[in-house]
Amino acid sequence: MKLLKTTQIVGILLLATSAFAQEAAIRKNLSERIPQIEKIDEVSKTPIPGIFEVRVNGSDIYYTDAEANYLFHGNLIDTKQKRSLTEERVEKLTAIKFDALSIKDAFTIVRGNGKRKLAVFEDPNCGYCKRFEQDLQKVDNVTIHMFLYPVLGADSTDKSKNIWCAKDKGKVWQDWMLRNQVPKAATCDTAAIDHNIDIGRKHKITGTPTLIFSDGSRVPGAIGAAQIEKQLTQAGG
Repeated sequence: MKLLKTTQIVGILLLATSAFAQEAAIRKNLSERIPQIEKIDEVSKTPIPGIFEVRVNGSDIYYTDAEANYLFHGNLIDTKQKRSLTEERVEKLTAIKFDALSIKDAFTIVRGNGKRKLAVFEDPNCGYCKRFEQDLQKVDNVTIHMFLYPVLGADSTDKSKNIWCAKDKGKVWQDWMLRNQVPKAATCDTAAIDHNIDIGRKHKITGTPTLIFSDGSRVPGAIGAAQIEKQLTQAGG
């Protein structure tokens, strides 16, 4: 076992003390100067010397200097690797563990052997969702957990409830999304839809469709069959 020299230990302690002091200064100055930021979740270093990430509200990202004299909001881009570090960070923070999804609040459509897994949050009145559903028909050997997520108004909520209360949810859903056959009125316990709205807000699902793959990766927006296949392969199931 290699022992650290006294000078090395002192250096580590000084760095730790300096980092603690910088974080304390950022928290203090921001709370005093911008009281709208009620609670800071985390302060951490970025790859840029002297620039710190400030995380609030779970996954909102800001950047500041060591004394919080300046604050900015936007994408931090790694120009060499052509990557948005901010987007990658937010994706990590808002990732949803597939196994943690409440499958009982979704209806399931199985195609082929159903070995691959996919969860989708969709609004029945979303035009992009209807286009996505057309492409999804081309994907085989997959189990799709469909979470009704009405965010486009009262009619979306009514349609979602009628679909959820249908005897064959999957058929009624596809009849509407693919063939424009309006779901018949039906009543039942629709608490599942409320749960989906709560989960979506918690994880900041702001648009539909939103796809969640078995590895927790998340794709917002309508993607084509080839991209769905690619993501399923990358997710490993």
